[in-house]
Amino acid sequence: MSSITSHEKFKGVFWVVSPDGKRRPATLNLTPRQQFYGEELVEYSGDEYRLWNPFRSKISAGILRQIKEMPISPGTSLLYLGVATGTTCSHLSDMIGEHGMIYGVDFAPTPMRDFIENLAKYRRNVSPILADARNPSSYRVFMPKVDVIYSDVAQPNQAQILADNSDLLLRKGGWGLIAIKSQSIDVTESPHAIYQRETEFLKHRNFTIIEQVSLDPYEKDHALVAARFAGETE
Repeated sequence: MSSITSHEKFKGVFWVVSPDGKRRPATLNLTPRQQFYGEELVEYSGDEYRLWNPFRSKISAGILRQIKEMPISPGTSLLYLGVATGTTCSHLSDMIGEHGMIYGVDFAPTPMRDFIENLAKYRRNVSPILADARNPSSYRVFMPKVDVIYSDVAQPNQAQILADNSDLLLRKGGWGLIAIKSQSIDVTESPHAIYQRETEFLKHRNFTIIEQVSLDPYEKDHALVAARFAGETE
């Protein structure tokens, strides 16, 4: 029988520990008995936990790759760029709890419809926004400034999208998390060179890079970067 332990550092993240000692990340289900993408549910001491698949979530992959900074915790307000159907968002919703809020942005109508029908209608801490993340001025009126922006968009100007959104919607001292997809930027260049260029761009846009981890083998040619935001550039 599996047991549950809290993550050593990240509030709202748990380990499901199998009898052989293998640990898998999970979150405490905010809406018990509901699954959102076929994930396994685990009962322990009267609570229900949702296993967090690292092959379907870059943040879960980052946790397993031992990222040291995770600015998402109970009560966090979060802007999620590229929320898609809500797989990762469902776990972040568990993490922030009833006193946090996630504003989920996606420009594609079909994933947004699934996001609303499969997740947002069941979770009061999730607010869907059908919009293009490249144009944050189009949705700034729908939300306050947030504590964290998580960007997971398959665009060639990924760092710029995070920076533009941060200038308008991230509080000073807030955090930016970005999943850099090197193959969406340039398939001919090495992933390492792309990561370096994107992080240098963020530095010029008033971010301090705190940490970068490769997401291999869960996501090939991806990196997860955590950065602090000093405020809008002049």
